Amino acid sequence: MSLRVGVVGVGSLGQHHVRILSSMPEVTLVGVYDLRTERAEEIAGRYRTQAFPSLDALLEEVDAVSCVVTTSAHYEVGKRVLEAGCHLFMEKPITRTLEEGRELVALAERRGLVLQVGHVERFNPAFLAVKDRIRNPRFMEIRRLARYNPRGTDVDVILDLMIHDLDLVLWLVDAEPVRVEAMGVPVLTEKIDLANARITFDNGTLVDVTASRTSMERTRKLRVFKENLYASVNLLARDVELYIRREDGTVLPYFPMVDRLQEPLRLELASFVRSVTSGTPPEVSGQDGLRALELALWIRREARAALARIGLA
Repeated sequence: MSLRVGVVGVGSLGQHHVRILSSMPEVTLVGVYDLRTERAEEIAGRYRTQAFPSLDALLEEVDAVSCVVTTSAHYEVGKRVLEAGCHLFMEKPITRTLEEGRELVALAERRGLVLQVGHVERFNPAFLAVKDRIRNPRFMEIRRLARYNPRGTDVDVILDLMIHDLDLVLWLVDAEPVRVEAMGVPVLTEKIDLANARITFDNGTLVDVTASRTSMERTRKLRVFKENLYASVNLLARDVELYIRREDGTVLPYFPMVDRLQEPLRLELASFVRSVTSGTPPEVSGQDGLRALELALWIRREARAALARIGLA
């Protein structure tokens, strides 16, 4: 018996959720819902499914929901999905606030429902190729630069883009953050569009992370330094380059095989479906989403404080 799934929010990202779910043999894509009726009907027609007139009408017909609405609506929509007894895939960030996120996580746990958060870089083939080799680093440097796009500007760049990398950092570093230094500036919006943070963990690991949505170029690159190993992971091009120091002191380059044809979003949604159908914990849990959100909000507080000190807050 296939899993009955619906998609809520069919904008620029949501339409890809519809495309992928409609092609999965273990899924029946029951339909979509969007506040923009014409858009919902357009996407439903393109992928031969149904546009529902209301969220409640969709929830009556499905077992699980992929929620791809604006961040400001995550809590409201997520709560209604879980209260209806449906499993929930929630795009990142889990919610705008920790209080909202904790409530969704607690609700899912009480109802015995899967709540997976959409930190898609966990499923990037380049990351998958080396993730076990680069755990427990001593230093990491991450750059995520993007061209300006009005989509996502209902939140600052920290919750919009940087949170992707914060989730990777928290997975890789087996320790807790104890210090954050951050700065950020508004550029093309009233919110922070460019941010840099320096994060210190209680085991001594240091991470430097930058995110911008006002760049002329696109970059998503992770550099990892640990004992006897240096790694450069290009998440955009899906290239990986390692340098490994052997016992005899020689340093050899190593280029792991990366399956560039794998689509991260398809892998991510497949993991959600597998978690629901098998009863296993999701690969990116609600608790994972909360940890990334907590660190992101800490960085935002420090960045805003830095702006206030120079009279720009």
